[in-house]
Amino acid sequence: MTSTKLDPATWLDRYGDIMFRYAVARVRDKATAEDLVQDTLLAAIEAADTFKGGSAEQTWLIGILRHKVLDYFRKSAREQPIAFDGNESGATRDEDFDDQGGWSVSIAEWRTPEKSVERDEFWQALRGCVDTLPDNLRTVFTLRELDGLETEQLMETLDISTKNNLWVMLSRARKTMQKCLQAKWFGGSSTR
Repeated sequence: MTSTKLDPATWLDRYGDIMFRYAVARVRDKATAEDLVQDTLLAAIEAADTFKGGSAEQTWLIGILRHKVLDYFRKSAREQPIAFDGNESGATRDEDFDDQGGWSVSIAEWRTPEKSVERDEFWQALRGCVDTLPDNLRTVFTLRELDGLETEQLMETLDISTKNNLWVMLSRARKTMQKCLQAKWFGGSSTR
């Protein structure tokens, strides 16, 4: 018996847009995102009796959707593993690192991150920068940095053979994101 009364008939109207945006931001295909949202709603209806009210309904639904997205990437990785050829766009250069493997390039003084994150313009710039990444780097970056997957889970989900490959891909994605955000947001000429 649930401690909170759920009304599945309202889920699509109340949470459909946010769930769709969440899914399309990760899979980059509207039809696939729609399918994932539908699968999520069906799974939630089937699991409604397990909802204990420990989180908001929306949070619970996004959690289910997150698992559906991960399942999608697992299935995609089995069908076609993410390739790493060492020559991705935005690749880091040896001069970007010091002798100990740390960044030798300095990050410019950025405005207060707490204020920037609250602004819609920042999120638009972030999405724009994520969109510039090659597909494999975008997937790795999104699942790691936005969804918080751990190394082992990320490697398993995307069928990445070694931690080194994953770390190089993440490094390249982060470096590209740093340069893009520096140009489009932090170092840009618009007033914030």
